[in-house]
Amino acid sequence: MKPSTVKINKMPSRFKHQVPKYKVTRSDACINCGTCAKTCPYGVHERSEGHNKVKPPIDYKCIGFECQSKDFCCITKCPRKALSLSLNPMYNTLGDPRWTADMITGTWIMAETGYPPERTDLDYNVGNSGGGFDKLRFKFPAKPAKVDKAEISTAIPLNRRKDGRADVVISTPVYGGGMSFGSVSLSTMVSKAHNATIWNTFTCTGEGGFPDILKPYCDHVITQVATGLFGVREETIQRVKIVELKYAQGAKPGLGGHLLGEKNTEAVAKMREAVKGTSLFSPFPFHSVYSIEDHKKHIDWIKAVNPTALLSVKVSTPNDVDMVAVGSYYAGAHIIHIDGGYGGTGAAPDIAKKNIAMPIEYAITKVHNFLKAEGVRDAITLIASGGIRTAHDLAKAICLGANGAVIGTAELVALECVRCGNCESGRGCSRGIATTDSVLADLFDEKWATQRLTNMYNAWNVQLVDILQKFGMHDVSELVGRTDLLEHIDYSH
Repeated sequence: MKPSTVKINKMPSRFKHQVPKYKVTRSDACINCGTCAKTCPYGVHERSEGHNKVKPPIDYKCIGFECQSKDFCCITKCPRKALSLSLNPMYNTLGDPRWTADMITGTWIMAETGYPPERTDLDYNVGNSGGGFDKLRFKFPAKPAKVDKAEISTAIPLNRRKDGRADVVISTPVYGGGMSFGSVSLSTMVSKAHNATIWNTFTCTGEGGFPDILKPYCDHVITQVATGLFGVREETIQRVKIVELKYAQGAKPGLGGHLLGEKNTEAVAKMREAVKGTSLFSPFPFHSVYSIEDHKKHIDWIKAVNPTALLSVKVSTPNDVDMVAVGSYYAGAHIIHIDGGYGGTGAAPDIAKKNIAMPIEYAITKVHNFLKAEGVRDAITLIASGGIRTAHDLAKAICLGANGAVIGTAELVALECVRCGNCESGRGCSRGIATTDSVLADLFDEKWATQRLTNMYNAWNVQLVDILQKFGMHDVSELVGRTDLLEHIDYSH
């Protein structure tokens, strides 16, 4: 059940032209009769108010060739046969095997409307990576038990230790990943925090400090303490309910974080207590942590500074990630956040991307089973990230053993990221999302971005509830570790 604060409003693209899958062409034979505008239920055709003229087709709203079997098809309804439909050759330039054009388009539609696309021509829940989540499918029962969707809970508790610290429960099993001040614009950060407040979940500051503009959202912001200690202050640790110690991330394990000089503006440098224009690198690892005993001292330090906060530990996924996870539990962590090799933005070095850390699909089950064998699985929250692109990925991750997931790229795509991979450059993000450039950062406002994120989260929640209903489940916790509900399409028959 979603929070009462969630309001779904349509939030269209801020650009006049998207990259549509189809091209609707209107020839000179058109007499502006307006038949297409009257019959198309998807808004592809619009007639100018007060003018006897039909506007150019809005291609990205077209559902494609499947429409030709409908009674309202504009092509067949046009009395002058002035309309034609074709595939857009530019569409294939959008995306990549993991984030296909259909997946990006599907996310844009969800961010605009607040609901999953009704179109059957978009395969937006799986990519073409050739492995991982893209090879897993749900085994839905032929006759599922009847469950009222209104009675299905997607809420999860984050403090399973029951140690007297904050009893935090989030309304949806997903929250926003760390994106630091410097790596993304302030509008991006604020919209993520505002959306987290609306959805009663969280977002993370990343390792660039806690900007004052996020203070109104403190109860839904995780402050991150990373190896560079940029912007880390006792006051910012004390103002939040969750503090995350980041030891490594899946996109660049063993390398630490980095922010190139052109993104280190005066405001960023002030927050990070650094020199403007210099490249900032976080060491690897924390040079005060080389054992579980050191790790416990780290956690005890945060606990002493904030007596009520939960402790999250973010690590990458090396082969011994299961040992790291159980060590974090015994050190006193409430959340173990494992970040697989497909995580991160375009800012990660090419040499590290997809080449070092274990895919998250393998790591989740390995950690889940090891914690069960140790008898502590129910006392710690397992959060997965690094390749969670869709609501179906989220549900699959939970089936594999996670309690919930952290997302990053999906949020940026909701803000109309096109996955160009130029996140490390000061003026590389033409969409104004992953930038600190004052001109580019003004390409969208917080209100627009917040609604897009709120809409996407709602669409994901709708899909998650639908999956739970098909399995006859009343609570998302019933899905945890249910690998028997998944099949690998290469071996299922």
